[in-house]
Amino acid sequence: MDFLFKIGKPFLHALDPEDAHALTIKGLKTGLIPPCAGQTDPRLKQTIAGLDFENPVGLAAGFDKNADVIQPLFNLGFGFVEVGTVTPKPQSGNPRPRIFRDPSNEAVINRMGFPNGGLDIFKRNVERFRQSHPDTKGIVGLNIGMNKDQGKPEKDYKHLVNELAGLADYLTVNISSPNTPGLRNLQSKENLVPLLQEILNERARANKQPPLFVKLAPDLEEKQIAEISESVSEAGIDGLILTNTTLERPDHLPETFRSETGGLSGKPLTRKSTEIIRAFYQQTDGKLPIIGVGGISSAYDAYEKIKAGASLVQLYSALVFHGPGLIKNINTGLADLLEQDGLDHISKAVGTDHSS
Repeated sequence: MDFLFKIGKPFLHALDPEDAHALTIKGLKTGLIPPCAGQTDPRLKQTIAGLDFENPVGLAAGFDKNADVIQPLFNLGFGFVEVGTVTPKPQSGNPRPRIFRDPSNEAVINRMGFPNGGLDIFKRNVERFRQSHPDTKGIVGLNIGMNKDQGKPEKDYKHLVNELAGLADYLTVNISSPNTPGLRNLQSKENLVPLLQEILNERARANKQPPLFVKLAPDLEEKQIAEISESVSEAGIDGLILTNTTLERPDHLPETFRSETGGLSGKPLTRKSTEIIRAFYQQTDGKLPIIGVGGISSAYDAYEKIKAGASLVQLYSALVFHGPGLIKNINTGLADLLEQDGLDHISKAVGTDHSS
């Protein structure tokens, strides 16, 4: 798989990033990108929020927006796949170009704005996956968002919970993309508490009540972290996904790249997202499961997030630069790192930074 990616990478990177992505989705759909899942090490299996994860490496939302290629993604070795972000109505997102790569720093900037085919297409695709793969071991998360013209965000989130709860292993409330005007304002305490209450009440009415995760931004201050930790703990949220992309622009990035608006992901986000994980783990006394995401391009990066407090991790941008072989490499590397530390299970590494 690494060899195939090496051959294809120059061609893919010569294309506009969005065209390259569309081609990758097509390759997964048609089977041109072959399976490369390895045997899961039993030391990496965990039960989090009542769900059994074969391994701790997942795909972050944004890659498979319309839930087109869930099974082909599991065939690459992911323990869980998060699809979306889906909005009730289809929307085209922001004008193109809206994705930019900086290969020298393994960084990506995007200002997509939740482009997706809408609930009907998304739901049909997830239903088709469920019907054709009833015995899949992979965990499927559904990431939900609001349409940009929605003045009452709770309406969109409640509608999506009502429609999708029965199909989800877990649901993720995305309130942290920087590319939908006003979305990050939902992270403030006065907005977050009533929104979560409305969403949780809607989930309580569903026939199936999947765990509910909240995805947050990395650009949070200490006071906000404390307030959000208190809010989600009191509300009874099942976990956090930390973090989305950042609005920060480190000085070492090339000027032409740095000047693009949107959310920055990839290596420049690695440390920042790990620090946010560490802060939330501390604030919640390690009682709230965390999925760590942001700049993971090696087993070491993943392990750092796990030691900071994440039970699971997610990738996306690193796949652009390293290809799908990275998934297996991280799982294998995590098992090696556990052995080096004399630990017999991944759960024993979670939050160890806080006890040293």
